[in-house]
Amino acid sequence: MHGTHRGFTVIELMIVVLIVGILVTVAIPMMKGRTDASKWSEARTAMGTIASALRIYGVEMGSFSGAPSIEEIGILNGDLDGTYFSHGAYAITSASAADGQTSFVITCTAADSTRADAPTSPAVMTLTCSSGNGFTATFAGTGGE
Repeated sequence: MHGTHRGFTVIELMIVVLIVGILVTVAIPMMKGRTDASKWSEARTAMGTIASALRIYGVEMGSFSGAPSIEEIGILNGDLDGTYFSHGAYAITSASAADGQTSFVITCTAADSTRADAPTSPAVMTLTCSSGNGFTATFAGTGGE
């Protein structure tokens, strides 16, 4: 009786394991970057809330110079707490208002968050609105891996 053997050879199995290993090696760093990017979307939303409050503060005050605290613009301690960033991660670096235009720089520093799962890259995200960018709020990330 002569039977045919069906199945994979050791070489074929080793090639499959090698290919899977290469795919995993390439995919993990790519996914890490996507994970951090999705975490930063929480910070962008909170920074947009701060920017809106600053604009309202500018309308109410008429004009001001010097950065008010986050609490001074009506955002209470804990209002900005999220899954990845705590209230302490956000700061108004500079702000002023004159002639109906509000300029500001808002920063979010991941290392200042008390959340264990904060992103690592970029290290800092800024939201800038000034005459230099046509008073359009613009995000930029700096630092990191």
